Amino acid sequence: MYAKLETRTFLAMLVGVSLAFVFLMKPFFGPIFWAIAIALIFHPFQMYLVRRLGERPNTNALITLTVCMLIVVIPVLVLVTSLVAEGLGIYQQIQDGEIKPGEYIDQVNKSFPAIQSLLAQFDVSFSEIRDRVVSVFLGGSQFLAKQALGIGQNTFQFFLGLALMVYLAFFLLRDGSKLVDLIIRALPLGDERERLLFAKFAEVTRATVKGNLLIAIIQGALGGIIFWILGIGGALLWGVVMAICSLLPAVGAALVWVPAAIYLAAIGDIVQAAVLTLFGVVVIGLADNLLRPILVGRDTKLPDYIVLLSTLGGIVMFGINGFVMGPLVAALFMAFWGIFIREFSEEAHRADDEPRDVG
Repeated sequence: MYAKLETRTFLAMLVGVSLAFVFLMKPFFGPIFWAIAIALIFHPFQMYLVRRLGERPNTNALITLTVCMLIVVIPVLVLVTSLVAEGLGIYQQIQDGEIKPGEYIDQVNKSFPAIQSLLAQFDVSFSEIRDRVVSVFLGGSQFLAKQALGIGQNTFQFFLGLALMVYLAFFLLRDGSKLVDLIIRALPLGDERERLLFAKFAEVTRATVKGNLLIAIIQGALGGIIFWILGIGGALLWGVVMAICSLLPAVGAALVWVPAAIYLAAIGDIVQAAVLTLFGVVVIGLADNLLRPILVGRDTKLPDYIVLLSTLGGIVMFGINGFVMGPLVAALFMAFWGIFIREFSEEAHRADDEPRDVG
């Protein structure tokens, strides 16, 4: 009796201390998550170094981290810096009246009056849509400017998080396998289930970050390039917006380039509108269908509606990191239930197959 009380007290304190530790790490949740993602994504490269250089944990981890810095971290820093500058410039142009979203929409309505007639058939007011679009555009520009100023004002915090991410990534690359074995020993889920779940976590993280984000970057880059070629202002900013939209199924980058093509047609630039439409449909649109099976794989692909809901939910819960963490949580949710259904079904079949005593 006393032994059971001791065990329950210990387990209760273990849960309490673990929760306290989680809350303690909450301010560093973003750097910790991205350090884990880096370790998982670059793990195959590290294994390649082990085969070539032998068991040199510190050297292999340092080389892997250096490669990650050169091809991922430094380019992202350059992109963020350029994006902040361009976003602030566009916001200032809106404030000065050089960019007037309402006039662009009025120009489209003037060139294509059939749009207003079509909306009227469904009792939809064009003026209300115009006001809402302008409000969203202004709100988005203000949000972007606020975030840009926030990054500038919190430079120390930003670089502290970056340094922490790199520091953790080094140790995860060096000692990741030992940490996984230690967690498997500690968790009371059964070693087979735990290894399956860790494998699924690694697989989905690689697929989400390497696949979905890489595809979004490619589509955003293609969109930014065609905007720059056609002389559309803010090509870098709109390329990033297209990359973000590409993470959402059903809408994708078309949410940006379709209105741009319509506006070009409305102001009489028919050739540019046709080029943008053709490039958007053939190049940007097909990039997802061609690259996703290669980079993500068919086994890890979630249904589009799950990706959409989990992405939006992830953004609400985790901020910008939710683009990755939302689908990851959804994939782990499906993995847990898949294990449960499979094992429950096997146990149910075994129970049905057992002979029953009818005496």
